[in-house]
Amino acid sequence: MAEATAASPRVDRARLRGWLQEYGVYAAVAALLLFNVLFTPHFVDAANVRTQLVQVAPIVIVSLGMALVIGTQGIDLSVGSVMALAAAVVVLYLGYGAVPAILMALLAGALVGAAGGSLVAYVGVQPIVATLALLVGMRGLANVLVPQLEEFRNPDLIALGSGSLAGVPFVVVAAVLLTALVAFLVRRTTFGRQLVAIGGNRAASELSGLPVKRVLLTVYVISGVLAAIAGVLATARLQASDPTSLGLFIELSAITAVVVGGTPLSGGRVRVLGTVMGALLMQLLSATLIKHNLPQSWTQMVQAGIILAAVYATRERGTR
Repeated sequence: MAEATAASPRVDRARLRGWLQEYGVYAAVAALLLFNVLFTPHFVDAANVRTQLVQVAPIVIVSLGMALVIGTQGIDLSVGSVMALAAAVVVLYLGYGAVPAILMALLAGALVGAAGGSLVAYVGVQPIVATLALLVGMRGLANVLVPQLEEFRNPDLIALGSGSLAGVPFVVVAAVLLTALVAFLVRRTTFGRQLVAIGGNRAASELSGLPVKRVLLTVYVISGVLAAIAGVLATARLQASDPTSLGLFIELSAITAVVVGGTPLSGGRVRVLGTVMGALLMQLLSATLIKHNLPQSWTQMVQAGIILAAVYATRERGTR
C-alpha cells in the first residue's frame, strides 16, 4: 500500500509533463486569445489581426527549419545572420529582376546551411560551435555587402511584401504553405522518418545503415533556405535592406517556439504544428503586454518562465 501511495505522485507528475508537452502550448494560446478578446480593446479588429499574423510569419518560417535541426539533436544559431545575408544579396541582384535576386538570396541561404551541415556531419564540429561561427561571420559578410540601410523601389518585390491573396498577406500565405510542406516532409516521407531516427539515436542509425551524414547536411540546408525566405519576405515588407538589424536575435525566438511547441532539445521528435503555435504564443504574449502598457522586461521574464515550463515538460523524455 505504501509503495502504491509513493508511486502515485510520480505517475501524476509524469501525466502532467505529458499533458504539458502535448497540449500545453494550445491551452496557453487559447487562454491568451480569450483574455485579449475580453480585456484588450480592438484586439479582434481586422487590422490588428493582420498585423499580428504578418509579424509572426517570419518567426514561424525560421522556426520550421529550427525544429528540423533540433529534431536531429542539433541547433542552428546562424538563422538570423542568414536572414541578413539574404536581405543584402537580394538588393545587390535586384538589377537583374526580382526573381533572379530572390533565387540568389535563397542560394546564399542554402550555401550557408551547407557549410554548417558539413561542419556538423562530416567534420564533427558541435552544432552550437559551427553555427555560432556562421552567425558571426555571415552577419559580418552581410554588412560588408550592404554597409548601411538601403531602400529599393522594385515593384515586384514590394508587392511580395505588401500584397495579399484573397485578403491574406503573401507573407502569411508563405508561412502557411511552408508549414504544410514541412509537416508533410516530417510525417509522410522517408527523409522525415530518418531525421527523427537520427535524432533519437544517431549511433544506432549509423549501425542500421541510414545515411546519417547526408540527412544532417540536408537538414541544415533546409534551415538555411527557410531563413533566407524569411529574410527576403521581411526585406520586401520593409522595402529596404538592413543587414545590421534584420533577423537580430531571431534564433532565440525560433528556439523558444520550437521548445515551447513540444520538440525536445534531446531530439528524436519534431512537432511542426506545436512549433507554429509556440511562435504564435510568443507573439501574442508580447502584443498583450505591450497593449496593456507593461514594459518589455515583463515579456522577457514571462517568456523565461514559459521556456522553463517547456523544458520541464520534455525533461522526462530527454533523460530516458
